[in-house]
This record gives sequence, structure tokens and C-alpha cells, in this order.
Amino acid sequence: MIEVLYADDHLAVVDKPAGLMVHDSALARGEHDFLADRLREQLQRQVLLVHRLDRATSGCLLLAFDRETAGALGRAVMAGDLHRDYLAVCRGWPEPAFTIDHPLDGGPGKPVKKPAVTRFERLATCELALPSAGFDTSRYALLRASPVTGRFRQIRRHLKHASHHLIGDTSHGDGRHNRHFRMLGIHRMLLHAQRLRFVHPASGAALVVEAPPDAEFGRALTLFEAVPGGAAASSAG
Repeated sequence: MIEVLYADDHLAVVDKPAGLMVHDSALARGEHDFLADRLREQLQRQVLLVHRLDRATSGCLLLAFDRETAGALGRAVMAGDLHRDYLAVCRGWPEPAFTIDHPLDGGPGKPVKKPAVTRFERLATCELALPSAGFDTSRYALLRASPVTGRFRQIRRHLKHASHHLIGDTSHGDGRHNRHFRMLGIHRMLLHAQRLRFVHPASGAALVVEAPPDAEFGRALTLFEAVPGGAAASSAG
């Protein structure tokens, strides 16, 4: 059962589990289980996706129940009026606040690069007794990532561009640090769509919908709790 975080006659926000593809695509590679299909069966109605999340990403996903609402929300996305805040864990200690403005292509078969901007805020840091690259310890940071644009794997690729690779990312991450977290029992990619903020196209009400991190992401957050100056999970958002 997919958790519904908010729903009315026009739209819904659901909590997408990590590891589940949103819909069928060229990246599906023989997959037959998709979030969109599950939701159509669970909700017994038409489901129109407003935006996408990567398979390994969890959290808030917005969908519409009719084409008029889907069109209005789609225009809001294009205008930058759908505000998305993610939690991410990366290697290293970046600046307290930074913006990555680096063009990205559209993924496989879409080589044209387009502007891509992501704003980041460092929420907490920790240093673990895990040797790496000649050092006795490894440093990690908990970030809030707020993409301004919506390119293919934007947050993941921007963090790679900044050499602050996302933990658990097997495509764009750093294998050494991914192995460290697997040793700690954390096997998922540490990117979670924590919050959506937008104006309801029918009522005009300002909506803020949040999804709590799952248990495995929560184990990563405890690493920051245990370190002086680290952020508690309850204050991560």
C-alpha cells in the first residue's frame, strides 16, 4: 500500500518508496512493477504524474486526477512555482550554503545540455572512524537540496560535479563511501524528497506536504545525532 500524504478531488501527494520505479520507460529494463500502476489500482481512478522521482529516491510525489489539474500543475512546474526540498547525505563538508549552476543533458538519447541550477544548505556534519584515501576518518554532510530546474538526475549529477558525491548513488557516487555505509547497514541511496510547496490550482490555497524519511534513511540521520554539533533527525527539515 502506497501512503497517501494528501488527497482531494483534484490531486494527491504520495510517499514514494525507495527502489520503486515511477513509470515504465527506457530505463525500466524489464521491470513490471511501477508506482503509477499501483496507484491506479489502489485509488481506482485515473492518475496523471506531475513530476518524476528516480527509482532510488523516496518521498513526496505529486499527481493529478484530471487533465485540467495536471495541465495547471505542469505550468506551475515550468514556471518554477513547484518548490521541492530534498534531504541528501554527501561525502565531504561543503560550504554552509552554495548553489550549483551547471548545465546538464537530458539523459540517454538526449545529448543537448540545458541550464540546471540547484541550491544547497548544509544542515549537519559528521566525521566517522572509517579510513579513506589516506585519511583515518571520513567526513559526511547532511544537506537540504532545492532544485530550481528539473533535469535528469539533477541533484545527483550536481553533487558529483562538486566532488561531494551522494552516498548510495551507484551511478554517479563514490564506491568507497558507498561501501562504508553498506558496512553500517545502510544500503539505499540517501536522497529523500522531504517537502513539496505549491499553490492548489483549484482553491488557490498554499499547500505544504512533507514525507518523513524511512527507517533506513533514519539510520543515516542518527550518525549526525551522535556527533557534537550534529543535527537531530527531527530538526533535519
